[in-house]
Amino acid sequence: MARRKRPLFLDPRRYRRTRLRDAARLLPIFAAVMLILPLLWAAPGETSRRTSGDVIYFFVLWLLVIAIAAAFAPGLSEDEPAPKDKEEE
Repeated sequence: MARRKRPLFLDPRRYRRTRLRDAARLLPIFAAVMLILPLLWAAPGETSRRTSGDVIYFFVLWLLVIAIAAAFAPGLSEDEPAPKDKEEE
């Protein structure tokens, strides 16, 4: 008698979608931390700062966050597959 394979604990597609949702939830927190970094760049005792580098940094970071969110969007918009009932088989 052949042994039946035990099913995986979670469906791989559902697992990936859950991890993608988790990453999408962490994206704003990551962006906020990255926006605070230029405040830490100033050397102690420095009275004037060059802000042109900070503006370029903010713009590049803004574009990067938009690109990452756009990459996440297709995976998040898919409908949840209906769970298979073991009794129907």
